[in-house]
Amino acid sequence: MMFDRVLVANRGEIARRVMRTCRALGVRTVAVFSDADVDAPHVAEADHAVRLGPAPATESYLDVEAVVAAAVDSGAQAVHPGYGFLSENATFAQAVMDAGLVWVGPSPASIRLMGDKAAAKARMRKAGVPVVPGVDATAMDDEQLAAACEDVGFPLLLKAVAGGGGKGMRPVHDGSELAEAIAAARREAAGAFGDDRLIVERLIGRPRHVEVQVFGDTHGQVVHLFERDCSIQRRHQKIVEETPSPSIDEPMRTAMCQAAVEAARAVDYVGAGTVEFIVDADTGEFFFLEMNTRLQVEHPVTELVTGQDLVAWQLQVAAGQRLPCSQAQLVQHGHAIEVRVYAEDPAAGFLPQTGTVTRFDVPDAPGVRVDAGVESGTVVARFYDPMLAKLVVHADDRAAAVARMSDVLASTVLHGVRTNLAHLAEVVATDAFAAGEVDTGFLDRHLPDWTPRAADTTELAAVAAVIAHHSSPVAAPTGSRYRDAAERGVRPAERDPSDPWGRLGPWRLGPAGGTPVRLVEGEAEHLVRVRGRADRLSVTVDAGLDDPTAADVTLDHDPDDHGRTVATVDGTRVPLALTVEPGWDGDQQVWVHVGGRTVLLDRRPVTHHADNTAVGGVGTLASPMPGAVMEVRVAEGDRVTAGQVLLLVEAMKMEHPVTAPTDGTVTVLHVAAGDAVEAGAALVEVTPDDEQE
Repeated sequence: MMFDRVLVANRGEIARRVMRTCRALGVRTVAVFSDADVDAPHVAEADHAVRLGPAPATESYLDVEAVVAAAVDSGAQAVHPGYGFLSENATFAQAVMDAGLVWVGPSPASIRLMGDKAAAKARMRKAGVPVVPGVDATAMDDEQLAAACEDVGFPLLLKAVAGGGGKGMRPVHDGSELAEAIAAARREAAGAFGDDRLIVERLIGRPRHVEVQVFGDTHGQVVHLFERDCSIQRRHQKIVEETPSPSIDEPMRTAMCQAAVEAARAVDYVGAGTVEFIVDADTGEFFFLEMNTRLQVEHPVTELVTGQDLVAWQLQVAAGQRLPCSQAQLVQHGHAIEVRVYAEDPAAGFLPQTGTVTRFDVPDAPGVRVDAGVESGTVVARFYDPMLAKLVVHADDRAAAVARMSDVLASTVLHGVRTNLAHLAEVVATDAFAAGEVDTGFLDRHLPDWTPRAADTTELAAVAAVIAHHSSPVAAPTGSRYRDAAERGVRPAERDPSDPWGRLGPWRLGPAGGTPVRLVEGEAEHLVRVRGRADRLSVTVDAGLDDPTAADVTLDHDPDDHGRTVATVDGTRVPLALTVEPGWDGDQQVWVHVGGRTVLLDRRPVTHHADNTAVGGVGTLASPMPGAVMEVRVAEGDRVTAGQVLLLVEAMKMEHPVTAPTDGTVTVLHVAAGDAVEAGAALVEVTPDDEQE
């Protein structure tokens, strides 16, 4: 019998994904939420919702007692953990079962065994599954670990015994890096998993990351649902996944899938799991990497090529039913690709971003699937993983799938938060990706020091024309970000609605007429002047310079098929979606989707002069993002050298070092370990040597 009510012990995209299948099966759902997620989409879509606690995950989504109590009190019969948070926590799984509920996942024993990388490698070795050479002894202290590293030889990889997702993982290329790498890996592993034990593995020179989806039931049946290639990664986090893998041939596919089935059988596996392998691109060997005892983020590509609903399989197996298909009945059709959309700035080292999603639109098209945790109005907070959505495509073959993904990335609009959409579009557009030449060093090799393309003259003319044509009084802004600013004494600019010059738009009399629009993109600044009416606009870009560019622009009265405004600039059609957010001191942020990508511009009053002075002075280092200070390594008066790590800031489960830009002396410390900081907050002041008396 299927369950009547299931609690989903997660948030965001995966919570909504699980609830979608539950609704299709007629199963009622219970959501859990923190104070930061009270208005989140997954809460609104559930049949019932229970508050867990404050925003930090440790006080809400990771609180075992609170989640189990929510399940019991809400009348749920089963708990689905999704991925992340407590999904691979054996203690949580056991607590759910002890409360008389059904755990939608493998047994606590399987979770515990496969979550311990050292024990998992030993079991796989015994089962005949190839493993990466290394030292996987448990409980090694720093001295023993250093000795093990010498035995394995450099380059090598330090890995946390518990966990995954790149946490507690550090490559080490020579002995001079070892002490700092051990300390950093232990610290990150302890913070992420509460376990700082490490193992050592040989570092594969050109690794490809290929994994196999497996499924087992309580009746002894184990099957695989083929492989997925997850080689394109940043900071050990996957960003592009696809199936079938372009990196392996049919004999390797057969061998790898069979090895994955044997791995699952070796631990009496029940439910959805993924056996991850590392493939040496130089030798063609493959090795067991780890097993994720849960549903993977990238499961949609498997669903699209097999036609199966893996969440439905999970619920059916948890209810005691047999697997819906035998191995012989499982076949692949076509090719599927998934990309992960993150709230991050690729041009700034992929730093996590926060804010409010003001517009999110993925045009509906055949072969396109969107699994999203956000919608227009969703607040992206600093407390959780920065993944916003997954864009997935399916086509008859890989070339068609690549083309379809390119179209989707070019047409997706996401405003209000910086994302990696433009970066993903360039990944998919590379010749190497089209050829299937992928490995984990793909980004460093093909897109090093990536920066987004700046808006060109045609795009600036179109944007300015739309802004000028739709000019209206700037209302006092609302929402949490503006309330917070008001509490700090920062007041947004307001325009008198009765001011006729504020209502007239670009239509003016005299040669100096028109609407001046000052647009700033990074360090580039443009003064654009717009004259005329929508049926005939004259637009001058960089009007204050000796060699301005003039353009004739008309605006279509009817939007295009995707609801975007269409500007015709000197005969070229330029569709654009534009969102203007009121700011302070007359500034506005203009999010514009144009030319297949999103551009963020500041619209400033023409008389406004920017102050580019660093916060607190020339030598002040500011926080690169909202987060918390993990560790302060210096004190006031300390001498520091260029590149020295001064302190660590943690945000969205990632650790970010703040380093000295030059040789000098620490003169002021603005923060202490444990302090919460906003983006741009002053952290530490360093006086350069050449400025000291």
